[in-house]
Amino acid sequence: MTLQPLAISPESRRAALESMTEGELDVLVIGAGVVGAGAALDAATRGLRVGMVEAIDYAAGTSSRSSKLFHGGLRYLKQLNFSLVFEALRERKLMLNTIAPHLVRPVEFIFPLVTPAYDRAYAGAGIGFYDLLGAGRGVPHHLRHIGKRRTFDIFPGAKRGKIRGGVLFYEGQVDDARHTMMLARTAASYGALCASSARVTDYLREGDRVVGARIEDLETGEHVDVRAKHVVNAAGVWTDELQEILGEKGKMRVKASKGVHIVVPRDRIDSAVGLITETEKSLLFVIPCPWSEDFWIIGTTDTEWNLDLAHPAASSADLDYILAEVNVMLEKPLVRDDIVGVYAGLRPLLAGESDQTSKLSREHAVVSAAPGLTVIAGGKYTTYRVMAEDAIDAAVDGVRGVEPSRTASVPLVGADGFDDLWEARVRLANEHRLPVKTVAHLLRRYGSAISEIFELIAAEPELGNPLATSDDRYLGAEIRYAVTHEGALHLVDILARRTRVSIETADRGKSAAVEVADIVADTLGWDAAQRQREIENYCARVDAEIESQRQPDDRTADAARMGAPGIRESADAADVSA
Repeated sequence: MTLQPLAISPESRRAALESMTEGELDVLVIGAGVVGAGAALDAATRGLRVGMVEAIDYAAGTSSRSSKLFHGGLRYLKQLNFSLVFEALRERKLMLNTIAPHLVRPVEFIFPLVTPAYDRAYAGAGIGFYDLLGAGRGVPHHLRHIGKRRTFDIFPGAKRGKIRGGVLFYEGQVDDARHTMMLARTAASYGALCASSARVTDYLREGDRVVGARIEDLETGEHVDVRAKHVVNAAGVWTDELQEILGEKGKMRVKASKGVHIVVPRDRIDSAVGLITETEKSLLFVIPCPWSEDFWIIGTTDTEWNLDLAHPAASSADLDYILAEVNVMLEKPLVRDDIVGVYAGLRPLLAGESDQTSKLSREHAVVSAAPGLTVIAGGKYTTYRVMAEDAIDAAVDGVRGVEPSRTASVPLVGADGFDDLWEARVRLANEHRLPVKTVAHLLRRYGSAISEIFELIAAEPELGNPLATSDDRYLGAEIRYAVTHEGALHLVDILARRTRVSIETADRGKSAAVEVADIVADTLGWDAAQRQREIENYCARVDAEIESQRQPDDRTADAARMGAPGIRESADAADVSA
């Protein structure tokens, strides 16, 4: 039987918080990033009564700011971490073939060779072994060594006199924020109670046992107590903060590593495939944008971050580093003015003996922080499902009658029927009087849930028009849908995560803020003053981020970014929804 998708809306959010206070949950998950949403789905598909709370928004942290890849991790081969690579390659296959074929797809990369003999032996052997490990695991088994002439055919923008050949292979790519959103919707469709803008301020305890959490509703200022047989802390880089609430030393420590990416127009790099090169510190990817053919995503950095966790800031030094590294490969170098968008995310790495975050483990750990409280941390986006399964296994350890994890065979909302719809995209375009390119874009974002978009357009035909301020990339229906079906509560939720307007328009979405606010104001119940506050807050956020990117280092960049607090942080007693 096909799963009936359940909408996550402002109304369902309020109902979920109310339902969480009625009786006792089996599991309460803290955090709605990819691991938290994965844990909620894992628990819900086992038949457990589950609640998930998130202080900001779905995928608001690390899970919307990754490299947009489902990959095994070439760098971990160098560390001889074969188990992590094999596990990630297995998960990549599941995403491509079973769980999210509408959201994840293969993308071809070239590893340009600079010193043919050494690079071909060193890089070729490593990639060859990586390709062999991944054989039959979701992407084409297509490793090829190519010479200089063929390399320049595929990568015409390669630097003359520098690039002397290449190695071709495949990875998997994804829009991480959309994937996490669909993961949360799937959890909700299996019965999980999901609420964003719901911050844990304390744990409920009976003796030394954790029996739930006190939750602050950041949209109303109200506090509620949610009781649960077990609590799972899946808060990523906020793990240590939530452990400190216990008033005792945590049993694991997480160190935040900042990863910065830039977005540039596709025509600035002449290549038919993605690019990957090794730097002194890590690997640098030039990735075809998974949601638009108009851009490249380039990154990443890997530096320790000890400042504000909610708003990691990219500095001028970060941008200079990325430009310098990518320009090693390019005949026509990129310059600052080529950058359309910038985003910075924090990886929650398990702290070890090394002070260099690039050497810390990406493997995950599950610990019992106290009776009734399990903490999951570390890992990487690609292995979120395994992390979620391990966390719920730990939470229900010793509980009779609980089924084992099912998520390896549970498709996300939009996956069922996607292949048939993709083949029928021309017919769908004709039926709904939309360009084929638009229907393809919608299918890659919503899969078979595209029918819900069509329903919105049928009810309000003007929603079938594209936004004038986003270069026609998004329909008005997608903006409305972000609220009615995907739980967006504020402009930043829509412009930075439900869409990617914030990193793919010249003004970072400032002009779109007005148009988007007009579409959702009535749906969200905003009066004129609230609508204006939302626009001003979003524009202040953009200005602060741009100013931070002019600063020379992390500390000055952080100070600049902190000049514009988030819309949820700026709430006060007089108007907590502002």
